[in-house]
Amino acid sequence: MSQNPASSATGLSRRSFMTGTVSAAAAAPLLTSAAKAEVPAATHSKLREAVAVSLRINKRPYELSLDTRTSLLDALRDHAGLTGTKKGCDHGQCGACTVLVDGKRVLSCLSFAVMNQGKEVTTVEGLASSEGKLHPMQQAFIDHDAFQCGYCTPGQIMSAIGCVNEGHAHSEDDIREYMSGNICRCAAYPNIVAAIVQARDQARGA
Repeated sequence: MSQNPASSATGLSRRSFMTGTVSAAAAAPLLTSAAKAEVPAATHSKLREAVAVSLRINKRPYELSLDTRTSLLDALRDHAGLTGTKKGCDHGQCGACTVLVDGKRVLSCLSFAVMNQGKEVTTVEGLASSEGKLHPMQQAFIDHDAFQCGYCTPGQIMSAIGCVNEGHAHSEDDIREYMSGNICRCAAYPNIVAAIVQARDQARGA
């Protein structure tokens, strides 16, 4: 069998070349993995350090010590003790965790608590007046029996208030469209729409 002239000149055979190439290819992922493994240790340690977070919730100041990765939902429930806001899917798909931030609807499971410093956060606990009078939307949900199990109700009410405030409740079709991000597993949707219409009309009358 004749030998490749180039191989003879360099002292490198086809077999040794292929062996070296395969070995290098196999080692590359290991080196990359090792480099990646070194980064998270320091990064995670820094992320887990608690920081002081000042939140204004339901017109009251809260000073909380939080991991910077803490969601607004977990800050409300686990640190501020406001459990009216519910944890449903924790992926922003069901709407159970809806709150108002500066009057606008926010899925609190998708928002970091530290992002909301200096903003006004309103949860279902902050809707009733200091005298205990229910918000018109809360009363409308009761009047129309717009809930069954009640788990999604806080998020439904907060989203409904946002829907009306945003001007997206002109018709029942509008309400269905702009409330579509809030899932009711009990399927009380007709009653929810009726409740929103009542509260909307009361707001217009006021």
